Amino acid sequence: MAGLTLTNVIKRFGAYEVVHGANLEIADGEFVVFVGPSGCGKSTLLRMIAGLEDVSEGTIEIGGIAVNDVEPSERRIAMVFQSYALYPHMTVRRNLSFGLQMNGNPKEDTERRVAHAANILQINELMDRRPGQLSGGQRQRFAIGRAIVREPQVFLFDEPLSNLDAELRVQMRVEISRLHKQLGTTMIYVTHDQTEAMTLADKIVVLRAGRIEQVGAPLELYDNPANQFVAGFVGSPKMNFLKARIEGKGASGVTVSLRADPRVKLTLPVSSAVAAGSQVMLGVRPEHFVNAGAGDTDLTVRIDVAEHLGHTSYVYATISDEPLIIERPESRHGGDSDSLTIGLSAARCFLFDAEGSRLR
Repeated sequence: MAGLTLTNVIKRFGAYEVVHGANLEIADGEFVVFVGPSGCGKSTLLRMIAGLEDVSEGTIEIGGIAVNDVEPSERRIAMVFQSYALYPHMTVRRNLSFGLQMNGNPKEDTERRVAHAANILQINELMDRRPGQLSGGQRQRFAIGRAIVREPQVFLFDEPLSNLDAELRVQMRVEISRLHKQLGTTMIYVTHDQTEAMTLADKIVVLRAGRIEQVGAPLELYDNPANQFVAGFVGSPKMNFLKARIEGKGASGVTVSLRADPRVKLTLPVSSAVAAGSQVMLGVRPEHFVNAGAGDTDLTVRIDVAEHLGHTSYVYATISDEPLIIERPESRHGGDSDSLTIGLSAARCFLFDAEGSRLR
């Protein structure tokens, strides 16, 4: 097992720079998830760690040793891809052992490693089947098994569950989390799925346009996002953003009014220097709305669509054409009304300036 350090890592394709000076510390045994929109550089960063892409500038260390010039096969890493990459004509047992045999690994040790992986994944009864005889979840489980037999210092996962249906994704997510607890090996996992990131990670790395925006534990990023981008990216459904205006500043903070309805005002404890009249964004998570009269102010929205999930409802609404998602813990939002009055609590709201920097 080993930790990993990225120091000023840059990646260029020709003159185009796609990763801009990434700095990151990953402790031995941590489960770290890279998240971000498509094209943000998360898979490129993972491929540089694996040695599948060269590092243009900077240093990658695994276990305290710089690996920039070390071949992928010598880095003691194992990678699990979105595609299963199994040999269709081989049995599962042969798939698991083939790479070790090709590398000249002793037969007894190969058999030990394959048996160990099969026991961990509880797949002994499937070892003599071929990939075509397996379900998608079983194939992905075997792809992970092929990584386990290498006994790596670091596991790398590149969106491994993207091809699975919703139920299988939940099942495999639990299995990967259980695997990490059992092996205690450093794992780095790339995904765009918020639920995967929040449930699997010890630490989340949020990327945007090749830059690391924030690093922290899942609930730390959820409760204390560094900026509007992180606030909008971490959490599902994502945070609502309402255009607002600074009305003035007093001893208890700044007072903002919604541009969609200037009668709706909130006073937030902001210490940053911000001028009256400034345009800002008020952020509120769908689950942080309260019942009318229970917060610091109320607002009335027009209901477009309501999704009733039994234990909760998601109300998709608008206020002067600004969209909102509101989570209601009840199984109904209040009947078939076209409108809904809800409360806002200043303690559960965020505030961002015009550039997206967090003010509160």
